[in-house]
Amino acid sequence: MINHLQSNEAARIAAFPVAAESVFMAHAGVTIFPRRVTQVMQAYLEESCRRHQEYPEAWKAVLETRVLAAKMIGAQPQEIALLGPTSVGLNLVSIGLPWEPGDEVVCYLDDYPANVYPWTELQRRGVVVKFLQPDQLGGITPDLVESALSPRTKLVALASCHFLTGNRIQIDVIGQMLRSRGIYFCLDAIQTIGAFETLVDHVDFLSADSHKWMLGPMSAGIVYVRESLHEVLRPALLGSWNVCSPNFIAQEEIAFEKGGRRFEPGAMNMAGILGMKAGLELLLEAGVDNISQHLLSMRQCLTDALRPLGWEFFPIVDGCLPSGILTGRPPGKTEEEMTALFAHFTANKIVVSHRFDRTGRSYFRFSPHFYNTPAEVQRIAQCLQTAG
Repeated sequence: MINHLQSNEAARIAAFPVAAESVFMAHAGVTIFPRRVTQVMQAYLEESCRRHQEYPEAWKAVLETRVLAAKMIGAQPQEIALLGPTSVGLNLVSIGLPWEPGDEVVCYLDDYPANVYPWTELQRRGVVVKFLQPDQLGGITPDLVESALSPRTKLVALASCHFLTGNRIQIDVIGQMLRSRGIYFCLDAIQTIGAFETLVDHVDFLSADSHKWMLGPMSAGIVYVRESLHEVLRPALLGSWNVCSPNFIAQEEIAFEKGGRRFEPGAMNMAGILGMKAGLELLLEAGVDNISQHLLSMRQCLTDALRPLGWEFFPIVDGCLPSGILTGRPPGKTEEEMTALFAHFTANKIVVSHRFDRTGRSYFRFSPHFYNTPAEVQRIAQCLQTAG
């Protein structure tokens, strides 16, 4: 599929209409929809004009989405809850685990805020939050994680890929280390699922919305809870769907449903879930390994095109892995000039992300997907040459 889209511009535009109008390289932000995602959601909405929203074929598609999501991350369908955004799943873990005063959580203050606040809030319950302090931004290595552990560490919460620098963690290495010590591992995987292999063999909890690399809609996502921990993680959201309520009659005692339903409190985001399903199907057809190879190729292509113009990029730290995110800035630019350059990109229909570090210094983040082409990289380089 990827080779076909790279060699057939008409097919590429048909599958990704955005390509006819702009160079879109902001999938680490909020993705655009492939044509098939839009078509599936439109079909559902149209059918819902004629039938109730929970019509049988739609419910069948929900069950199929659990299977596809499980396949994507190497889980079982009963371990998947269909919830978004990412922060919902992370909060389910932070609220639902049994904490004792003095328990420790290890996380990273310079991760995306959705993967920071659920853990810092635990300080109100007497939990000690220990922040990782890498030498370079986003450089979360196995050695760094190990150095932060203690006999009181209960959980380590990490992002699979740093949202600004593009440094990707070694999930399996870190997960095996934590499993051997009886420490829970929670993963914010929104920046890798759909772009790089993200397996839960050594992960206990995972959350990821579909609106980035999964090419799906906002607030439709997946939450993974290892089946052996279903009785440990108490659902934080309760409703008629996840608490046994025969004939919708409330019971005096709470008994939870089995499987992923255990964590889904009520009405489902049907249109979003069906859109996510279409995105997952597309990714699985293209092949995640093939997507990864293309993203790394595009990363190199961007580097080769922009480095001769003096651009500097965040490095991939030893002990981390590269991703589809490349973030940097041109030489000698003031912040006012960076803002003007971002406007120049926008005027030339080039969509990238303008992001900042903790000091307020800004960068441009490029995050292409498998349909983006080297020719689009050349358009970016040409745009920079006309920026003045």
